[in-house]
Amino acid sequence: MSVGTSADARPDVAARDAVTQALAGRQASLVMLFVSPTYNMHAIASAAAHAAQDAPVVGCSTSGEIADGRGGSGRVVAVALGGDGLEARTSMGLLADGATAAGSAAAEGLRALTRPHRALILLPDGLAGHHASVVRGAYAVGGATVQLVGGCAGDELAMGTTWQIFGDRAYTGVIVGAAIGSDGPIGIGVGHGWRRTGDPLVVTSSDGSQIFTIDDQPALDAYLAATDAPAAASSDQEAWQRHALERPFGLPRPGGDEVRAVLSADFDNRSLFCGDIPQGSMIWPMEGDADSVMRGTDTAMDEAIGALQGVPAVGFIAFDCAARRNILGEEGVATETSRLAQRAGEAPVAGFYTYGEVARRTGSRGVHSATLVLLALG
Repeated sequence: MSVGTSADARPDVAARDAVTQALAGRQASLVMLFVSPTYNMHAIASAAAHAAQDAPVVGCSTSGEIADGRGGSGRVVAVALGGDGLEARTSMGLLADGATAAGSAAAEGLRALTRPHRALILLPDGLAGHHASVVRGAYAVGGATVQLVGGCAGDELAMGTTWQIFGDRAYTGVIVGAAIGSDGPIGIGVGHGWRRTGDPLVVTSSDGSQIFTIDDQPALDAYLAATDAPAAASSDQEAWQRHALERPFGLPRPGGDEVRAVLSADFDNRSLFCGDIPQGSMIWPMEGDADSVMRGTDTAMDEAIGALQGVPAVGFIAFDCAARRNILGEEGVATETSRLAQRAGEAPVAGFYTYGEVARRTGSRGVHSATLVLLALG
């Protein structure tokens, strides 16, 4: 695994330079792109595919990029994976066909893998919702022996459009999958650092991505009351976003709570957009601070390294939630990315800030948000 970056304002130059750095004159099995939404994604995809020298290219837009021991915005980050012990296949699913079918289509590359260790990297549309159905669709193809990992595309919290890159084109409304097979072990680490606060709530009306009522009250009003929100957050978008990004929900699951970021609100019908919380779910408001979130970083790295069972890592791919970036702030992000780089040693770390994370190690579930997910390659 090797990494290239560029902040050149010209999309074709930025893509070419980042990919060329990552390849370093070698042939790759896979090139991944994590791209600031300030760029023209069509131009990025075309230039990157040309520079990749026949290697398959996948990627997405971000809410910030991670590379070179730092996190921030405004770059193109390219990750090249290759070597004699690694193979990769890419595929794409259309959400217009349904989320479950799209997840299955994105997992089709798994069928061609021959190496003993396998994982599927998923890059879903960050605003489409129904990510649990996407994971179920991918699980139906990969089965219990294949780890699922990834992150949902972002757009710097504009909540307008997210982009996915497949080959030489950019899309929206799709699920991109990159199946990797390796002779070396593949590990996943998950950590968030959030904790429950207050009393549990019940989602009494939801379509899976939009919550309409909580405890039979308008969802937005119930959430604001449960989290002691300032008055401005009930009607002002900026005040709402500051409040909500630091106060996700938690769903009880075996092994610990899965976290769901509260992405946005409809002030007219008083509903919440909070992906993958089914009707009837019991949920808790969650709270955290920079220190607890940083402990989640250490947990994710401990798990990822431990899953390699003593084999040295050759690289880490980070899928870190935009909500965590918000609570850490610039100073905290610098500390976190520096800590990841130090823990990784000589192995590179690269990734992006997401609108939700995928990490399935056991069972058919594996949707997270406000969480750090690390993919470790041994």
